[in-house]
Amino acid sequence: MDSIKTIEGDLQVRDLRFAILAARFNDFIVEQLVRGAVDTLRRHGAANEQIHIVRAPGAYDLPLEARKLALSGHYDAIIALGAVIKGATAHFDYVAGECASGLARAAHESGVPVAFGVLTTDSIEQAIERAGAKAGNKGADAALTALELANLLRQIEQ
Repeated sequence: MDSIKTIEGDLQVRDLRFAILAARFNDFIVEQLVRGAVDTLRRHGAANEQIHIVRAPGAYDLPLEARKLALSGHYDAIIALGAVIKGATAHFDYVAGECASGLARAAHESGVPVAFGVLTTDSIEQAIERAGAKAGNKGADAALTALELANLLRQIEQ
């Protein structure tokens, strides 16, 4: 296996540019995800000029904005952040499903990585746990995914 060429992304920012696309709905959770994503990018070498934060009304709206950002040519990766918390109605299923499939479609259509950092939880407590409490920060995890994918695509294109 030593003679087999392996292509993989690394976690160095270099000249990469990122859009952090954050839903305003459930912002008390989403802001923690944004902080985690920004902190992670900075720790890996990103300057403020390499990070743009874009706000969307809610998680359902993220795919449209992600697609527009990806097609703009200004970003090497998009980090989509939001929180969809289950309630007593089927609304959760529609929002979470459309958000997930729409973000995947935006990445596939544009060729720009769109990291999925949208929490889909059964309770506020679960969301809090995933936004920096005992289950880590999923915004930070999404930032690492975006960084690695952007570098991987550059390796493939060489």
